[in-house]
Amino acid sequence: MARKPGRKYQAAAKQIENHEYSIEQAVPLLQKIRFAKFDETVEVHMRLGVDPKHADQMVRGTVVMPNGLGKSKKVLVIASGDKQREAQEAGADFVGGEDMVNKIQSENWIDFDAVIATPDMMRSVGKLGKVLGPRGLMPNPKTGTVTPDVAKAVLEVKAGKVEFRVDKTGIIHAPVGKTSFAANKLVENASSLITAVLKAKPSAAKGKYVRSATLCATMSPGIPLDVSEMATREAAQA
Repeated sequence: MARKPGRKYQAAAKQIENHEYSIEQAVPLLQKIRFAKFDETVEVHMRLGVDPKHADQMVRGTVVMPNGLGKSKKVLVIASGDKQREAQEAGADFVGGEDMVNKIQSENWIDFDAVIATPDMMRSVGKLGKVLGPRGLMPNPKTGTVTPDVAKAVLEVKAGKVEFRVDKTGIIHAPVGKTSFAANKLVENASSLITAVLKAKPSAAKGKYVRSATLCATMSPGIPLDVSEMATREAAQA
């Protein structure tokens, strides 16, 4: 049996009118109706008109949030030789080679938020698929986490690089900041994510690409977004 929403949640939901909001309208409203006593993570959820079971309709990519995410991610770099030194100098939290692969395998160690690997280490990193894959941590060339330029990759992740990927139900969930951010910074971050998802539209996708979009915080009800203007602008530039 589904749990009934609490009074504070219901009070917040009543302030959301039955229509879609622009990003510029939605962010201040979200900050107004928040009731949690902690600094909530703000997310954008987008339901797409794609079938992710087909490889040519998969939607994935990365975007660096212009204003960060409010919390620096813990980064693991699996590399060899001089690349380990480059990673350390760039600010990676954990750096190693086969020793890190063995630690993850033997201890089921996952005390990190992102993994970057050099191409020569992927034969070893591939053994970690069952541990890293389900958690969305497996390095991938398409998202820039398999690269010889480990310093650049570390700096991007630390700056607020977000990876997005459509799930099996056709929905993308991605963080865009914290409720404590200035409204204009949240607007910029959310707009950057939505634009990146629009740019990632696969050519095989037919019909309406963005079926719905929502802005929400950890504890707050979702606010429906109108992204049609952004989609029109992106289509005109394509």
